This record gives sequence, C-alpha cells and structure tokens, in this order.
Amino acid sequence: MARSTRPGIIDVARLAGVSLSTVSRAMNDNPTVDPALADRVKAAAAELGYAANPVARSLVLGRTQTVSVVIPDLANPTFQAILRGLSRAASADGYHVLISDTAEQVDEEAALVTTTRRRTDGVILCAPRLPQSGLSALLPSVAPAVVINRPPQADVPTVAADYGAATTELIAHLRSLGHRRIAFLSGVVASASGEARKRAIADASTSGDVEFVEIPAGVDFDSGAASADAVISSGATAALAFNDLVAMGLLSAVSTRGIRVPEDLSIAGFDDIPFAAYTTPPLTTAAVPSFEIGRDAWAAMHALLTGGEPTASAIFTPEVVIRASTGPVRNPAPQV
Repeated sequence: MARSTRPGIIDVARLAGVSLSTVSRAMNDNPTVDPALADRVKAAAAELGYAANPVARSLVLGRTQTVSVVIPDLANPTFQAILRGLSRAASADGYHVLISDTAEQVDEEAALVTTTRRRTDGVILCAPRLPQSGLSALLPSVAPAVVINRPPQADVPTVAADYGAATTELIAHLRSLGHRRIAFLSGVVASASGEARKRAIADASTSGDVEFVEIPAGVDFDSGAASADAVISSGATAALAFNDLVAMGLLSAVSTRGIRVPEDLSIAGFDDIPFAAYTTPPLTTAAVPSFEIGRDAWAAMHALLTGGEPTASAIFTPEVVIRASTGPVRNPAPQV
C-alpha cells in the first residue's frame, strides 16, 4: 500500500494563494502579517493537516529564524538584562536567539562570532572586546550585524550607553561632597566603555582640584574585594568602581576591615543591577537602561533582516542614582 504524502509548506502556500514566506510568518504569528491573511493561511494548513517543521521551513526559506548574540560574560547581570530585552523582542517577531559567551577571552572572540554566524541569520555583538581594527575587519564578513556598546561603526547599526557622560556626572556628585582624591577601579583593558570612563576622568583631572588614583581591577565581585587594600592605602576618600559588581566586592571587603561607608570611604558603582539598591548601605550608581538597549538592538537587526532601515546609532544616557553609599568627606580639602 502506498504511503500518503505528508502535506508541506508548498501545499499550504498553493491552497492559500500566498508566498512561502507569508506561510512561515503566519504560522509563527508574526504581527506583520495581515490578520485576515493569517487566518486564511491557518485555515489552509488545518484543511491539509499541515504542521510546521522548523528544519524544513529553514531549508525552504534559506533562513534559520535564529540570530546569534555574542557576549563577554553571561554571569554579569547587565548583560543578562540586555539579553532579556533582546530575546523577548526577537521572540515577538518569531525569531530565536543563540547565545555565546566569550568569557572575556578577546583572542577567541572573532572565531566565535564567525562560527555562530554560519548557523544563524545574523549576529549581534554585545560589548565586543576586539580592538577597533579587528572589529572593523570582522564586521563585513558576518553581516548582517549589530553592535552593542561600542562607538558608531561604518555601515553597521550600533546601540550604546554614554558611559562617559554618566562617569562625568558621578564625578561631579563626588566632588560636590568634597572628595578631592578618588580611586578609580578600572575594568578589563579592552573594554570600550572603560575607555570612555577613562576619558571622562582625564577631562575631570584638568580642573586641578581633584586627583584620581587608578587601581587595576576586573569586572566581578572578587576583583572588587581584592582591591580593598590598595584603595585604603591610596588615601582616597571615595572610590569609583568599573561596575556594581566591583563596587559590591569593595564594599564588602572594606567593611570587614572596619572601614565605614560612607563615613570613611564613599563608593559608587555603575549599571544599577537589581542588587545595587539592597546592599548595606544601598549603592550609588549610574542606571544603564540595559533592557531597552537589548530591545533596540533587536529592532535594528530585525530591520536588517526584513529590508527595513535601521537606526544607524542609538545612544542612551545612564541616569545617576544617588543612594547612601556616598556621603560628605570627613575632612574636606580647601577649595581651589
């Protein structure tokens, strides 16, 4: 007895009188499909007994409905928030997200981006650590691409936070409290956002009434804790950490050494991760709109994939949130 032929996407398209791509979008509840047209496609699918096969659909359409997102550290709550905004927006458009973590290994970044791009429809690079020369060489070979938290790139949409402006505002806050010697716990060397912070610090140094002590640190809780002795011995009355994780590590470590915050040392972080408001004392920081950054990065990628016109460069300015971890210096220096 001959086996019956299972209906496919071509049969549905023929019966509904639409294109293959329209069937795919309708079956995935893509909101860009006219509701009446979507109903017609689904009615045709039901009449034929058709159930969408993701692998077959990808082969027919030449697309995977998946984009790659490459990040430097999946454990960082800021990147987690970016991924939430991005993945939820992608899901609403019928796409999936493939996440790859470089674990801050700059040497492996380009290879990982290239490998994951071969299996997906596009790639979103979240805060890539590659030097600009390497990034510029890589991007044309993996298009379509979107870059998060780097300066504007030629012919590639970027979505970023203005780390320099927020750092300037945090410094102004500390100076208003009388702090004139500030420790800066710098992050990873290849970070573009770190370089933006350093430029803001260099600009603030030209005023002549504030001195910065740079203390090399990483990007996690442990690196902040490991910096405690260096911060204390520096004579700084305030510390500006690369991010909230570093600030929290420092806060914990100096507290165990009998240093009171903010009475003896003011501490400010960056990002406003969910835990920042619940430290003891609550952490002064700059709130990066991470969810929105992820959402807009997807909007740019979706435009590239569907023939739209993505915004070339979207920049968010973090908002400084003043909490109890910063306070007036105990012995303010004379005003210059």
